[in-house]
Amino acid sequence: MLKPRPANALEARALRRYDQFEAAENKGADTLSGTSIGFGIIGLGMIAEFHAKAIAAMADAELVACFSRDQAKADAFASQHGGQGFADLDTFMAHDGLDLVTICTPSGAHLEPALAAAAAGKHVVCEKPLEVTTQRVDQMIAACDEAGTMLAGIFPRRFNPATELLKQAVAEGRFGQINLADVYVKWWRTQAYYDSGAWRGTWALDGGGALMNQSIHTIDLLVHIMGDVKSVRAETRLLAHGGIEVEDTAVAMLEFESGALGVIQGTTASWSREGHPAEVQITGSEGSVFMSDDRFRVWEFAAERDEDARIRTEFGLGAEAPGAGAADPSSIDFRWHQRNLEDAVTALRESRASLVSGQEARRSVALIQAIYKSAADGGAKVEVG
Repeated sequence: MLKPRPANALEARALRRYDQFEAAENKGADTLSGTSIGFGIIGLGMIAEFHAKAIAAMADAELVACFSRDQAKADAFASQHGGQGFADLDTFMAHDGLDLVTICTPSGAHLEPALAAAAAGKHVVCEKPLEVTTQRVDQMIAACDEAGTMLAGIFPRRFNPATELLKQAVAEGRFGQINLADVYVKWWRTQAYYDSGAWRGTWALDGGGALMNQSIHTIDLLVHIMGDVKSVRAETRLLAHGGIEVEDTAVAMLEFESGALGVIQGTTASWSREGHPAEVQITGSEGSVFMSDDRFRVWEFAAERDEDARIRTEFGLGAEAPGAGAADPSSIDFRWHQRNLEDAVTALRESRASLVSGQEARRSVALIQAIYKSAADGGAKVEVG
């Protein structure tokens, strides 16, 4: 059941609703059955559109508020998607029906609204990366822990059925001795994309380039499936774009805690009209799987099982896959976000951590930080912390 909010955020409506949840629990009922979760969105750029569509598609969820420093922008967003628009953050946080906020500001501007939400007793789901350094991520985690509120990240690809199948295959030891586990993200972003916002391509607000902004989804999948990386050696380049501080091309060699080796290649400088799929490739002494976006290009094991043929048919490249934004970030399918947000709501109902908890979402930031440090140090070996 939802935890009571801190004293400074106890509003009359919240108290009434919490009493209802508690009464339902005492009767043995689902504590949130028939109760709509009030969502608010902070930051109303392109990615907020996907959040709004995902919320609209969810059962028992309602967009009740949105925040932008530009009141006209907030009002326009609210007019299109519902709820009330705010340009004052304190007033937004005090909205009577607001239970959970999603943060869609630039990456390096996630900390402040997360701290404000925790202080107001609101639960938080934050776009990737949680923040641009592990130090700032740790501040967010600590604030939500102290407030007794949830902190969750947005990594929608974790919720794809193909991801679950691959993770299960690794957990069951179907690969034998895993020797290589790799990520390949060869995407394209135009110069106009970087020029479209002053924050894009800056260390302070983007936190990095092709790795921290675009490849982080697939990097998160790698650590989610394979476990943590022990050390990295890396190099980065800026090859196809101008006027930005960060990399558009990066290569890293990995050593996992398990002893497996791996490679990350991430770029926004690989031109393609439709965009190349992002791939996770895992190979071992008894199996090989190449996952292309959320479909399998290769699924083969020495010990074939009855379900393997079905998996290749149902999740092979011939099956329709939702858009991942390889060439055009606006082509992302909002259903990926919907799964992520639905897990956050379920976590609240079940009084558990989200499957993409703050600690889970921290792992990819720690790895990318280590890659950047290695590149800055001329490719020196760097431990991941």
